[in-house]
Amino acid sequence: MASNNSSQQVLRAVYESPRPSTNTFEHQLSSPHPSSDTSAENTKVKVAYLSELRSLVPKLQDEINVFLTERMEEDKKEAEAQGRQLSEKEAKEEENYGEEVVEEDA
Repeated sequence: MASNNSSQQVLRAVYESPRPSTNTFEHQLSSPHPSSDTSAENTKVKVAYLSELRSLVPKLQDEINVFLTERMEEDKKEAEAQGRQLSEKEAKEEENYGEEVVEEDA
């Protein structure tokens, strides 16, 4: 979400978990927020703004993915320390993480 903090634009995502934990990911945008007029100058502003957003979103996604992967590893270690094992379904999901798995009908 891009928001306006006293004229400074920010792309922000907030992660909240059931544990009392919140993590905020954000990037400042240097491009000004475009107005709603249809002038040629404003079109250039819109293009610059959207281009910057387009380049920042994947960076934000990467940061979130790294964070979530670390959280998953922490949760797994915590569960193992408590003597809990992964269920068969969780083990299969972890084995195939990031890959498309097509279930065949028998």
